[in-house]
Amino acid sequence: MNKKTDIPKHIAIIMDGNGRWAKKRNKNRINGHIKARNSVRESIEFCIEKHIKYLSLFAFSTENWNRPKLEVKALMSLLNNVIKDELNSLISQNIKFSTVGDLSALPKKTRESIQLAKDKTIKNNGLNLIIAINYSGKWDILNATKKVISSYNKIDLENFNEKTFEKYLSTYNIPDPELIIRTSGEERISNFYLWQAAYSELYFTNILWPDFDKKELNSAIFEFKKRNRRFGEI
Repeated sequence: MNKKTDIPKHIAIIMDGNGRWAKKRNKNRINGHIKARNSVRESIEFCIEKHIKYLSLFAFSTENWNRPKLEVKALMSLLNNVIKDELNSLISQNIKFSTVGDLSALPKKTRESIQLAKDKTIKNNGLNLIIAINYSGKWDILNATKKVISSYNKIDLENFNEKTFEKYLSTYNIPDPELIIRTSGEERISNFYLWQAAYSELYFTNILWPDFDKKELNSAIFEFKKRNRRFGEI
């Protein structure tokens, strides 16, 4: 049976194109990352206005460590500063801040800012803002598998199923995204939410992330609402 779609409960965005945005303007790549803050704000405001409950933003993948060291260092510093600068706004807007990914590799100051934001917003019950940092879908599945193996003696293998496995993923208690958006014209999900994206609708736009705004997000929602989600049925 076809299921007509409505406003998604969970939107995930692969924020791509910061470097190309800067290059087009003969600027350093980090200028693109700085400009991208506006797009993050616009997306958050849109989700609050439309009563969308979950917003995931793919900020830094496990593969991004292969970028030039100066860029990675600048990104970590920017991430730290953005979280500190926006903390009061997160609190006032009733946003719950959380992350997925292996934070152990991040600089100490960045980890501390992340933890503070989590602690200060843990009781908020508005928008759930999930930032994927040092995250990859393969890492998530592998990490979950390791947890399963370590808990082997406590698991009822006869009744072990997908729902059981999902309890070991970093996104446990977060619904799978109905809509995954990627900016910049690339048409792939680049190791993001591999398990969770099994039945997500994919939306690709040529807009570079620093130019992505409420209008563009609304266009993605409009396209999403036209689709029929069959979930393997006829």
